[in-house]
Amino acid sequence: MRFLCWRISRLTWSLLFPLLLCVACATQPVPESRLEVVAELEQGPGNIAVTPDGRLIISQHPIYRPEIRVIELLPDGTVRPFPNAEWAAKRNEAGVGLDGVLGIQATEDGLVWMLDNGRGSSRLVAWDTNKDELQQVIEIGPPARARRSFFNDIAVDPVHRSILISDASAKTPAIVVVDLDSGSARRVLEGHPSVMAEPIAMPIGDKTYGVDKDGKPVASVGVDGITIDLQSEWVYYGASQSMDLWRVRASDLVDDTLTESELAARIERYGDRPVCDGITIDNAGNVYITDITSYAVGVVDPAGEYRILHRDEQRLSWPDGMAFGPDGYVYVVSNQLHLSIPFNRGKDLTEPPFYVLRFKALAPGTVGR
Repeated sequence: MRFLCWRISRLTWSLLFPLLLCVACATQPVPESRLEVVAELEQGPGNIAVTPDGRLIISQHPIYRPEIRVIELLPDGTVRPFPNAEWAAKRNEAGVGLDGVLGIQATEDGLVWMLDNGRGSSRLVAWDTNKDELQQVIEIGPPARARRSFFNDIAVDPVHRSILISDASAKTPAIVVVDLDSGSARRVLEGHPSVMAEPIAMPIGDKTYGVDKDGKPVASVGVDGITIDLQSEWVYYGASQSMDLWRVRASDLVDDTLTESELAARIERYGDRPVCDGITIDNAGNVYITDITSYAVGVVDPAGEYRILHRDEQRLSWPDGMAFGPDGYVYVVSNQLHLSIPFNRGKDLTEPPFYVLRFKALAPGTVGR
């Protein structure tokens, strides 16, 4: 009888164990992907673009006054001027070259768009990586470019043939809509709450930023990160100093027949988020956030909830721009911006290396987002 009971018990266990294991696995959280180091840089990066064939193009942050404005990170970890030495250098009298590049984005057709800001002038420069030649230059002057404009990030909308620029000005933040066919540009949502900075203190490490000499929080960086979904349906954005992620339909942004009040009425709050710099989006509606004060990258899911994905005080010291690669990874750069000279009364507290990192996305994404 004992032998029979033992046989039955073993048989029952052999049938139940796989089921119990499946139940146990289902109740456990799905492990997040690893944060991987792609490369170490000697100078602070600004933003990153990944081409359809996997080339990594990086703007060098103007705050560090780089002689080479844009670089390409090669597979062996070395860098070279992008697209070439002449164009990556200071702009000359013939208009060849770049003054200062932050916003940069690759598109599915192999173009790399660079937002070039000089004294009193801005322009969009497109380089065709397939043909290795200049594709297009669009000058952006007044009134689209205001006197105190600080053009920062860009989002390319291939469906509506436009590029959206975040103007992070403290006083007059706005979104600039550029028509790729006509080259015309116009400002929208200037001063709207969704683009305005809030007086939020930014504690990073042992120092608090975003405050005046008396320690009172001040609003200084308006709309910064901006991205658009796969279908070019929704544009997601928000001020750097803000706790809100907003969205508006791309078709409404490019509709010049809408009044400012009509456009404002169509804006939606998408969810909570921390003070951040760059954002990108996957094809499932997860918006990835560079979480400055937490040395982290996180995500706002379609339910509007925010959570941190990766935290690293050394490697994610001021995470900045992000971009999707064709391999399903999100690429992100960090640049220690809070330790740079303008933030520390003329003292450079940065310590190279600066990092190019990547992590596996929660869902597939699209190159150029």
